[in-house]
Amino acid sequence: MPPSTGSSRSASSGDVVTALELVVVVVAVGIAAFTQAVAGFGFGLMAVPMMTLIIEPKLAVIIATLIGVLITTWQAWHLRADADRRLARRMVGSAYLGMPLGLWVFVVVSNDTLRLALGIAVVLAVLLLAFRLNLHHVGPGLDMAAGFVSGVLNTSLSTNGPPLVFALQARQLQPVAFRATINTVFAFSNVMGLSLFIGAGKVTRDGLIAAAVSLPAVLLGQLAGTPIRRHFDGERFRVLVLVLLGTTAVSAIVGALT
Repeated sequence: MPPSTGSSRSASSGDVVTALELVVVVVAVGIAAFTQAVAGFGFGLMAVPMMTLIIEPKLAVIIATLIGVLITTWQAWHLRADADRRLARRMVGSAYLGMPLGLWVFVVVSNDTLRLALGIAVVLAVLLLAFRLNLHHVGPGLDMAAGFVSGVLNTSLSTNGPPLVFALQARQLQPVAFRATINTVFAFSNVMGLSLFIGAGKVTRDGLIAAAVSLPAVLLGQLAGTPIRRHFDGERFRVLVLVLLGTTAVSAIVGALT
């Protein structure tokens, strides 16, 4: 099925996802789960743009949220000893404030606009990270602003990573603390985001089927990525972050303009 056909379907249509769509979704989820295991973030950033190559963004957001709840909750629990809990609390609290605005955007904005917004948001994150800003001594306002924006992005695009990545990298957290802290924020944010989607009636049969079928790919991606992450520290880790964000931005913008 060509991309244009997938993007024209309505997330609330009730039509069963086709076999080809499921294959693309499963592959996207597996790659994204691998990325999440290695970098500590990137599931939504990788999965949503890849899925929108064949299904509409709003359905992709729901699928990513359903699966993201499982992945980030597991990683947050597994890495909990290394998390900066005070920093995570600030980010989670402000993320909750931004989520209702993101849900409103999700409901009223068109699919192509969502794709373009995703690409622009990620490009901005890449540019900010590339400047190697050191904001270690900036006050808590940085964390709260990043959390709020991530909340908006969470319930509109299911890609709440960029502002959190920027804030945590700018504070120069070490990779272990980075992974633990960002997954703590992701876990609490995803639970709230999914609750809002359910309350708004946006979790459809299509989303549930695709998420269920993709679970083996999640497991394989996590198992493959976990042993590799010890090799990504320091500058190598920073380069990985920039490459992942850049790839996501390009795919999202191309999808919006084609």
